[in-house]
Amino acid sequence: MHKQALKQVFSKPSYLIISASVFTVILVALLHAREFLFFEPYFVFQLPKDLIPNFVLIMILSALVGIVLSMSIYQIRILKASKRKMSSGLVGSFVGAGTGICTGCSSIGITIISTLGIIGATTLSFLNYYETPIRIVAIAILVATYFLMVRGITSECKINPKYEME
Repeated sequence: MHKQALKQVFSKPSYLIISASVFTVILVALLHAREFLFFEPYFVFQLPKDLIPNFVLIMILSALVGIVLSMSIYQIRILKASKRKMSSGLVGSFVGAGTGICTGCSSIGITIISTLGIIGATTLSFLNYYETPIRIVAIAILVATYFLMVRGITSECKINPKYEME
């Protein structure tokens, strides 16, 4: 079932390009936000040994967002799915990507603290402390969205084995 849906979606190169582009953008954004990737004064990538699990979670999260978003676009364009089915893929992608970003680890955190005061500091402290579990929840949301998308794509395109040509 999964092979069929993935083959159906990624048989067109445009969806493969969309998936790779989304993966790259999300990956670079998350690596920069988590301070694995620096652009100034030099382009530098660093991966401390104690942060390898966070790096792996970022890679998984980026890949899932790319796959789910391209499958969602496929379902919108080709299958003309209902609004409820379309929204599940898009919302799952955005929620998964949004919860996977650690705002406390970047310059966004300073802006939030200065704007919201003690409430912002408390929120960012919470996000920073529970960064790994939040990313795991984001991955779980994206996996659930992936399964919903696969079920939606395969149910729209059923092939009756009785009538297959040999």
